[in-house]
Amino acid sequence: MSKKRYLVTAALPYANGPLHIGHLAGAYLPADIFVRYLRLMGKDVVFVCGSDEHGAAITVKARKEDTTPQAVVDKYHAMLRDTFQKIGISFDIYHRTTEAIHHQTSQDFFRKLNGKNEFLEETTEQYYDDTVDQFLADRYIVGTCPVCANPDAYGDQCEKCGSALSPNDLISPRSMLSGSVPVKRPTKHWFLRLDQHEAWLREWINTGITDGKQLHNPANWKNHVIGQCNSWLDQGLQPRAMTRDLDWGVDVPQEIPGSAGKKLYVWLDAPIGYISATKQWALDNGKDWEPYWKSDDTALVHFIGKDNIVFHCLIFPAILKAHGGFILPENVPANQFLNLEGRKLSTSKNWAVWVHEYCEEFAGQEDVLRFNMIKKMPEQSDSEFTWKGFQETNNNELVNNLANFVNRVLVLSKKYYNGVVPRINAELSFKSGWDIDKTGQYNEELRLLHNKLQEMGAAIERYELREALRILMEISSAGNALLQFNEPWKTVKDEPEMVKVVMNLAIQYVAVLSVAARPFLPFAADRLRQMLNLTALQDNGDLLEVLNELVEGNPVVPPLHALNEPEHLFSRIPDEVIEKQIAKLTMSAEVPADPDVADNASKSNRNNELKTMNEQAPDSTEPIPMVYRPVSENIQFDDFAKLDLRTGTILSAEKMAKSKKLLKLSVDLGFESRTILSGIAEYFTPEQVIGQQVVIVANLAPRVMMGIESQGMILMAEDAEGKLSFVSSGNGWPNGMGVK
Repeated sequence: MSKKRYLVTAALPYANGPLHIGHLAGAYLPADIFVRYLRLMGKDVVFVCGSDEHGAAITVKARKEDTTPQAVVDKYHAMLRDTFQKIGISFDIYHRTTEAIHHQTSQDFFRKLNGKNEFLEETTEQYYDDTVDQFLADRYIVGTCPVCANPDAYGDQCEKCGSALSPNDLISPRSMLSGSVPVKRPTKHWFLRLDQHEAWLREWINTGITDGKQLHNPANWKNHVIGQCNSWLDQGLQPRAMTRDLDWGVDVPQEIPGSAGKKLYVWLDAPIGYISATKQWALDNGKDWEPYWKSDDTALVHFIGKDNIVFHCLIFPAILKAHGGFILPENVPANQFLNLEGRKLSTSKNWAVWVHEYCEEFAGQEDVLRFNMIKKMPEQSDSEFTWKGFQETNNNELVNNLANFVNRVLVLSKKYYNGVVPRINAELSFKSGWDIDKTGQYNEELRLLHNKLQEMGAAIERYELREALRILMEISSAGNALLQFNEPWKTVKDEPEMVKVVMNLAIQYVAVLSVAARPFLPFAADRLRQMLNLTALQDNGDLLEVLNELVEGNPVVPPLHALNEPEHLFSRIPDEVIEKQIAKLTMSAEVPADPDVADNASKSNRNNELKTMNEQAPDSTEPIPMVYRPVSENIQFDDFAKLDLRTGTILSAEKMAKSKKLLKLSVDLGFESRTILSGIAEYFTPEQVIGQQVVIVANLAPRVMMGIESQGMILMAEDAEGKLSFVSSGNGWPNGMGVK
């Protein structure tokens, strides 16, 4: 990361409702992880956000609640601010667009663009509601989307398919204010000449180059971001209105003729909110805001959801370049959508998990939601959250892996050394999970930790946050393997010096986790520091210091350092807690038919085929001739290379209630445990499969069946009779090994 400073933004949420988990996974948690990592690496970074308090969405809410727009934004701004703080989103400033500094900044932008002839002043026919005697802004008009046929698309955007629209695009438009069919009347507005920016925007999006300068590397941008931008560019950019007929918003500067009654379009006003928030941060902290927006040494990164791609990648960059003097974003790592229990999240239908309610009901377990959101983060495609998956992820990974490791290390240290880090002879040999057996290997193990942290950091810098979390958990798994392989509880009497080395190294692992976990699990990281009796993280190069020590083979916690009392880092979540949340969700909205019926039917058809084969087999003791299935159509190597096959061991198995075919398996992959539903109950009893070594497809998209999320697929071999056998390495490989 070569930039001198970083300006990181997260999409301004509308101050017309609370925050749900889709918002969290889409923009705010990814941004927070990235920013916390930058701070740990000693980077100069400012993280800005704020409530978007203008636009038609606010006035629509005010009408629904029979109150004023100001009352609406005051209520929800406070709710959003407090929710972000409770869930650990570490903004440097959470601002609001109703502040005077924002109005002034937005109006100055409009003046500058107007003075540079970047606007067309045109009188056009706009939709008007005769019933309420008012022009209709984009969000006051709904109709059928011409792209996906969603009947409730807004006049500026379809929230189902993400297409950017104009009111004239809608089929069968209707007014949200009265429900009537609107008419068209003439009105004058200012249009940004986007068509004049099309050529440089196309070059910049696809090559990263503008004005002869390489401003970003398109290989680092997500494919769906560039794809959506090119889709818009290929249709040809058209002038877009930057003003609206509204009574709520930022006034068009009064000195401009014809400005009476006109407000700035929210997508001119809102992204400028990033700039006004930075200005306010600078005033509050005695800083200069301009280097963060106007220096080539600054990387500007926008974290958003995919429905905001066009505005942040085309319209706002056009505004910045038209104004002049501002940098353009280095990356816009937009995430896709998070679904909930087989359905799209819907605020209007109350099909959502509200973050402020979670923080109230799961107080002290904020990191559990963060962990689940990262695991399900829709980085490249839509993903899904389920309450059962939430429970299993917590119990199998946070409790069984991370918390178990930390507890074992601290409890054993308390038992053997009275809670003091043992002094060791680093030249002693000892066992290890990586089969290293040489003098000085303690220092080598620390260097291996350094390499793992570098891998994690590189993944964060590529915005691959799910991968970064996986690497973090591999560190915890490796620590568990260190203890399990060396079994200090068995050897402490016979080989006390060797056990000191093992336990000292295990403490170093916990200390490393207390720093490396902070971007993902900040509350747990702070509790770890307290248990280790280490100073609180300063978020100013802490990880960089750890890396510098480890690369030299030096410990990060000195010998004879006194540890504090161990505590439980995470606790198991019982079934009744999850059942309560599922009941709460389903009571709030009508639940459609099981979305997995088709998937279950497909499995049922396959099992019926196997059953038919068995029924048709001759009743004889003679061996049935092997009938080989024809080889499938050829695929390319790249197709095969996408599969991530891993070795594992089945830890537990149980039959699924109301299913003759499914077994619910818990599979140990070494770095985590997975729940996998497998249609093998007709061939194996639960007792037969426990302890079985298996090979699984580890990167298969999770699928919900009968209310349980299955997180992979067990590979099986099938003979001519339809009988199944496990595919296994058969040579005692450690769990989690890749199969090539």
